[in-house]
Amino acid sequence: MKPVKLQQKLASFSEQWTPKLIADMDDYHIKLAKIEGDFVFHAHDKEDELFYVLKGRFRMDYRDSSEWVEEGDLIVVPKGVEHKPFAEEECSVLLIEKASTDHTGGVDDPRHVDTPERI
Repeated sequence: MKPVKLQQKLASFSEQWTPKLIADMDDYHIKLAKIEGDFVFHAHDKEDELFYVLKGRFRMDYRDSSEWVEEGDLIVVPKGVEHKPFAEEECSVLLIEKASTDHTGGVDDPRHVDTPERI
């Protein structure tokens, strides 16, 4: 039971769109990710997904609207809602989601991660 040093963890990787596992809580994973550019539209049928912006900002696109999420903000995407994060510049986010959450919601994408690396 030691504190997780978020800035040290973020400094330990440079890959974008490749969430890294930093902690577990019950059946939830807490992850860090760096994002830039567009991701793929996807949904998680059985899981909500929380994004907390540590550095930068990103836009969460939905099929019919968009929301900017600024540094220090968080957004929860409810299960079943199609979404696509987009960042103009690199943005660092903390994710909280069930361990069963598929990174791309089952969409075939080269950035898909089966098992996140623990850092």
